[in-house]
Amino acid sequence: MHKSKLVGFIIDCQTEDLQTAADFWSQALGMALSGEEDEKYVVLEDPHDELHIEVQKVEHESRVHLDIETDDIEAEVRRLEALGAQRVGKVSTWCVMQAPTGQRFCVVRKSSTAFDAKANVWAD
Repeated sequence: MHKSKLVGFIIDCQTEDLQTAADFWSQALGMALSGEEDEKYVVLEDPHDELHIEVQKVEHESRVHLDIETDDIEAEVRRLEALGAQRVGKVSTWCVMQAPTGQRFCVVRKSSTAFDAKANVWAD
């Protein structure tokens, strides 16, 4: 059976000034800017190193979406579809989905090295 976990939150910002948006969220959340950025994404540093938080420039309305990390994207997508979620589209290596209640989220491939089955989390 495949394993999955919440990996982080993406703060979608409909803005022309991504740096100002990232500065706001950095200060609001007490998280430093990591230095990992490009024209569309700025990564914030979680001081506990538990969640991946990004500020993302988008065309749609501003919102927050979460990412679910898994060792088998297709199996996780099918599991979530069985729970009532719908596929919205595929971007690069991840799948954008929508919950039955309307929230968007992404299923992404795991970046951690090992899964602790007892704790139900990925180990670093």
